[in-house]
Amino acid sequence: MSIRKSLETADQPERLRRVCIDPLTRVEGHGKVTLLLDDDNRVVQARLHIVEFRGFERFIQGRPFCELPIVTQRLCGICPVSHHLAAAKACDQLVGVDVLPPTAERVRRLMHYGQVLQSHALHFFHLSSPDLLFGSDDAPAHRNLVGVIQEHPEIARRGVLLRKFGQEVIRATAGKRVHGNGAVPGGVNQAVSAADRDSLRGQVAEIIDWAVDAVALIRRIADADADHHRHFAYVPANSLSLVGPDGSLELYHGGLRARDPAGETIFDHADYRGYLDLIAETVKPWSYMKFPFLRALGPEDGWYRVGPLARIDNAERIDTPRAEKERQAFMNDNGGQPAHQVLATHRARLIELLYCAEAIEQLLDDPLLGSSDLIASGERRPVGIGVLEAPRGTLFHHYEVDDGGLVRRANLIVSTTNNNQAMNAAIRRVAADQLNGQELTEPLLNQVEIAIRAFDPCLSCATHALGRMPLALELYAADGTLIDRLSRPAAAPCDD
Repeated sequence: MSIRKSLETADQPERLRRVCIDPLTRVEGHGKVTLLLDDDNRVVQARLHIVEFRGFERFIQGRPFCELPIVTQRLCGICPVSHHLAAAKACDQLVGVDVLPPTAERVRRLMHYGQVLQSHALHFFHLSSPDLLFGSDDAPAHRNLVGVIQEHPEIARRGVLLRKFGQEVIRATAGKRVHGNGAVPGGVNQAVSAADRDSLRGQVAEIIDWAVDAVALIRRIADADADHHRHFAYVPANSLSLVGPDGSLELYHGGLRARDPAGETIFDHADYRGYLDLIAETVKPWSYMKFPFLRALGPEDGWYRVGPLARIDNAERIDTPRAEKERQAFMNDNGGQPAHQVLATHRARLIELLYCAEAIEQLLDDPLLGSSDLIASGERRPVGIGVLEAPRGTLFHHYEVDDGGLVRRANLIVSTTNNNQAMNAAIRRVAADQLNGQELTEPLLNQVEIAIRAFDPCLSCATHALGRMPLALELYAADGTLIDRLSRPAAAPCDD
């Protein structure tokens, strides 16, 4: 992590000092945080900036809609299955299919559970466990995955093998571990072979045991420093997620539920195809990421949290026994109220990992998983909207096509975009609680990264163009001498 300091003079007469955390570490994609400090080292402003540019909403225009499940998953190498399935769900509507064949839905669900399991394992064991096991004051050279392997080899090994199992589930259902092609408009293109079912069934009991142990591990870590985990980056927020018809945790298909910070319902079981009546987006000139909000509450009060913490807060039950037991313990530890402490996201994430392992076990015993009834069709439609719960939160894919089946318009609201304002609120809370009046050090600045990291942001997925993209072009001679430099600033100034 590099820390760059400069004076802010153009719009800040008090000559605020800028501290930049660039790049953010142990997250997927590229981003940075800027802090503006006064002469007493008090934080005046804290912002998360997304500095990548991705143009998927634009360059898929004019492409045949049947390509979307394959193309859009290239948004990401960490959560491609989420985009693959969200796009496939939207394409189901484009080909007039509202209800998939039972086998197709089971194969897709199995694929999705494998994706969530492997992604949660990657985030907790590889990206977040160094901070949780060693603490933020630990030396950066040791506070990493290599340090975990050295100090806690069994924890590291299980993290690798949990992710490997999830990847094998994806391979068995999608054809490849990364960027597969199992889901197609109206269904899937293959069932799960008997050999793959037998292989996965032989491993899943141990995977469930490890998932149970992972939840116990995060509980021990939190109990060892309960006050810190209770108050660090505590930010009350609205919560948005899918839920099942009975209010249960639902990752693949359901209705939209939103609750306010006290747990009161804002809307419930809403058809996600009408999401534009519920959610709007605004932009800010200092980030390529949009800022969604609930229309009923407006842009100032309507921002919300998605992801594991929001899903566990919103769910009334979980359909698998071990995960439900852990959900009840989680809620009891919080007095039955919604949890708003950002570090509780890790526990919620591991409860979901356990749920996915149990759900995979159930599906592997379902005889319909190997049936040949794989695809359905209907009357073509001009609009398709697919929504599911990606590992990081609620994911929207919205497509409009012309009479020839070519994409006219696309809108993607990805999980990290939904969490954008919540992440900014978290870093402002950390800045106010941890950094104000302090001489900034690497461990202190790492507190900001810990808050962001808890959301497991996928910054590559979340980037959008806003206005004119800043550009710098440099021309060098063969000996490395700079010959010329041209630059173009962003179109808008960096204001709120």
